[in-house]
Amino acid sequence: MQQASSVPVVQLPPGAAPVACVDIGGTKVAVCVADEHGVRGKVAEPTAKEGDHGALAAQIIRLVGQSCASAGVAVADIAAVGVASCGPFVMRDGLVELAAPNICGGLAGKARGLPNDWTTALLEAPLRAVFPNVRVENDGVGALEAERRWGALQGFDNCAYVTWSTGIGMGLCVDGRILRGKNGNAGHVGHTFVSDNDDALCGCGNVGDVEGLVAGNAIPRRYAAQGYTDSAMLFVAAHAGDAGAVAIIDDLCRVMGRTLYNMIATLDLQAISIGGSVFWHHRDYLLPKLRAQVAGKLGALTDGVQIVPAGLGDRVGDFAALALVVA
Repeated sequence: MQQASSVPVVQLPPGAAPVACVDIGGTKVAVCVADEHGVRGKVAEPTAKEGDHGALAAQIIRLVGQSCASAGVAVADIAAVGVASCGPFVMRDGLVELAAPNICGGLAGKARGLPNDWTTALLEAPLRAVFPNVRVENDGVGALEAERRWGALQGFDNCAYVTWSTGIGMGLCVDGRILRGKNGNAGHVGHTFVSDNDDALCGCGNVGDVEGLVAGNAIPRRYAAQGYTDSAMLFVAAHAGDAGAVAIIDDLCRVMGRTLYNMIATLDLQAISIGGSVFWHHRDYLLPKLRAQVAGKLGALTDGVQIVPAGLGDRVGDFAALALVVA
């Protein structure tokens, strides 16, 4: 049983124009509206992966309309749209397209099983054709901004947000500056290597990278033959004392823990907050294992580093997009 968590109430100042918040993941797209009355009108659907490569953008535009209708807000009154999206990004004519491994089937090919041959999905250009003000950032960056503003990373200038979900990603902050990189892709540690595994195919085409090893959708791909057809089944078995399941989770935490350590050692971080569906649903079980992978390793770098659950809980995606469009 997970402990209850308290998520702060976030709303815009009185009289503030409404904004739309878009959270794009490899599994689902969620949209809500935020204004002086709070964050509301949330709608969500499985991420569009069929049709042409404009299908995702069309889905977002439709969902913004549905969210506005649910919240009683006119689409024409939306002052800005914040988009926190899984990546990586490709820049075309200065605008973001997605080259996301869990959305674009053309990256790793048919072996990955996605129902399209896209190498990118249109995003920013179609949205800017409809809405007056659009900001697109990696979802790790959005979540980091939200965690620093309202969540568990308040007061830290050297910190990271980590998502352990369908994919693996980070938002990184050093000396109070959020890192973005040449195309806004800084923090894609899910596509780094910490193992010589040769059977974990990631959607990006890498074999044996962090995401291919431990992401939520990697678990059934790697362990279905052992009876664990999804992550929930694996954790149920572990809690019931299944030694095989416990050993698998320990190995997943070894990979993720090394990834956290590498970021701490590289960037000299003070704190890391963790969210995402895989972590969040099993945080009491996973957090001590992750901390143990870091503790005692080169104390000059790791002593005193805080590794904590996301302060915004399972709503970090909503607030990530909002953080992109509020002053």
